[in-house]
Formats: sequence, structure tokens, C-alpha cells
Amino acid sequence: MTSSWRFSALGDRHRALGSDLEDWSGMGTAWSYSKGDPDAEYMAIRTKAGLMDVSGLKKVHITGSGASHVIDRATTRNVEKIMPGRSMYACMLNDAGKFVDDCIIYRYGPNSFLLVHGSGQGHEQITMAATGRDVSVRFDDNLHDLSLQGPKAVEYLEKHVAGIRDLAYFGIMHTSLFGVPVTITRTGYTGERGYEIFCRGQDAGMIWDRILEEGASMGIIPCRFTTLDMLRVESYLLFYPYDNSEMYPFDNEGPGDTLWELGLDFTVSPGKTGFRGAEEHYRLKGKERFKIWGLKLDGTNVPGNGAPVFRGGKQVGVVTQAMYSPLNKHNVAIARLPVDCANNGTKLEVRCATHGAIGAVTHALPFYDEKKERRTAKG
Repeated sequence: MTSSWRFSALGDRHRALGSDLEDWSGMGTAWSYSKGDPDAEYMAIRTKAGLMDVSGLKKVHITGSGASHVIDRATTRNVEKIMPGRSMYACMLNDAGKFVDDCIIYRYGPNSFLLVHGSGQGHEQITMAATGRDVSVRFDDNLHDLSLQGPKAVEYLEKHVAGIRDLAYFGIMHTSLFGVPVTITRTGYTGERGYEIFCRGQDAGMIWDRILEEGASMGIIPCRFTTLDMLRVESYLLFYPYDNSEMYPFDNEGPGDTLWELGLDFTVSPGKTGFRGAEEHYRLKGKERFKIWGLKLDGTNVPGNGAPVFRGGKQVGVVTQAMYSPLNKHNVAIARLPVDCANNGTKLEVRCATHGAIGAVTHALPFYDEKKERRTAKG
């Protein structure tokens, strides 16, 4: 385990499953387990359900009369469209109009929000926007986040939580589970119907153990963090900084990507101005240097992250994440490609250090559940 400054209450349980608790965002995280099989975990989430500890996500409470103004300045979303009991996915930019983090904004009340973000600059952005305003910004690592994802998740939870089937996509429920207080949200990072259970650190172990014990007969199993890499490729879910120029820098400029390049421009509420980087964001429309796009690959050999993509003998892009699906029988990848390859049917070649040349053809994202009907299912 690396030198971390944040600690999950589930650390011993991850070690028992064979994790070395590799660092992510300052927390020892179960990137991998020596026990179990990532393909089986992928199949569980796609066909049954899986439980992951995603407490490495950073949780920030923003409260006070200036809370909505702070979030409005720091993120791309119109906060006034988020009512209590609802949440929304958003991005954050720097003054150059470049992406620095994404987040989910949960509105608990008129002047009370929870912002959950990854390893980018989300906390710094909020703190900067809060300067001089009547607002409290509080980082919360006691709040743990257990993610129960997959079509069987609702079947399990409805045994314990009344009304869970009625919780809408991106909805919030303050309730109890196994006799302890929790907040359950209809969110996740898998492309499946799923729920995140926010609980106190002192309750996390009990909740983890009980879900796995009671859910075993339904096929619910613990899942490593990197199982998300298989799920997110199919479902077009980016992971900062692994799909970004922070990981794959340009030769002649510093890191930073526009929302137009990443395909995240939909996170800007229509007509919104005044958020950090707004002027540059709009100015950079149509000036994309690349596009995040999909590749369908020949065979079943999965290229490694960073494998170069060639067209006509010249490198034109890079694979950021790839996977072979034992369920859907496709070999697919997220890639950074030239703008003129952002289409369906352009033939390219991926050159993998392990597997050699792999034929590829461009294909729009996502590859799975294109209409997002599974994650948004009702009832």
C-alpha cells in the first residue's frame, strides 16, 4: 500500500480478499483482488449485481445562503434546476476553458448540497468559488460510499427499503438500512441500474457484510475497483485523468482538454454563462484537436492503455482503455482520435506491445445500451 492520507473503514475486508490497497485519490483502494475473477465480477454487475467500495470519491458538503452561488460558479450546471431530492452530473473547468474534474451535485435542501468528485480539482474549485461568500465547505471522509450495481440491486434493496423501486434516476432518498441512517442515491458508474449507499464509517463494515451475506443467493459478489474499467468502456464513462491529456500530453502544450473534445459538452446547461472558464469554453467550440471516440477491434486480444492508433502508417491517436466482453462478445476501446475519425467505419490499426497489430474500425460511443434504458429503468 502506498502512503495514503485517507482510509476506508473496509480496508481489512479488502485485504482479506487479496487487495494491496493501491492509492487512488489519497485513499488505499481495492484496485484488484487476488481472489475472485474480474470477468465474473463484470458478469455479476451486468446480469445480477456487484458491490464496490467507492469511498475514494471525495465528498464535500456545501451549506449556507451562498451555497447555490458557489456551485453555480464552480460547475457547468444550472443549480436552480436541481431541486431537493435530486442530483445532476456536472463538470468543472479552469480559466482556459479546460476540464479539471467532474462531479455529481446532490441537493439535500434549499441551502444544502453534497458534491462528490474524483481525483481532479473539485475541492479546490469549490473552495476558490466560496471565498468571500456566506457558505461552509466541509470535506467529509467519515461518509463512506458503497455502490451496489446491477439489475438485481433493486430486488435486494426492496426487501429492506420501502419505496426504493420508485426512486428515479439521479434521485436521493434519506432513509435507514439495517437500522442505521443512510442516504441512497440512484447513481453509479457502470451503465446499469444501480444505487450508491452513503453511510457513516462506523456502519460501513456491517452494511458491506450483510449485503454480501444476504445477497449471495442472488449472485451478489464483491467487485474490485478496476472492474469499472470494463463496464465504463462499453457505457462511455470517462475516468479522469486516464482518458485525458494529463495522461497523454500533447507535444507542444500543457495538459487540458475541452468538453467539446471529450464529448462532455452536454453537461453545460443551455444558455448558462458565468461559470469558471465559460467564455473560453464557448470560444473553443469547433476548434477541437481530437475527439474521444470508440473503436471496435478485431479478435479478442485487448490492447493495453496507451497503445498507439495508426492510419496509413502514421500514428494518429491512442487507446485510453479497452476491454473484451464475455457477455456481448465484442472487443472495444475508448480512444483519442483525430476529428475526421469521429465517425462510424474508418479503418485503423492499433499496435499493441503485447499482441502486435490489431485491426480496428471507428464506432460511436456507447457500445452497450445506447439509449440508456437499463440505467434509467422505472419500477
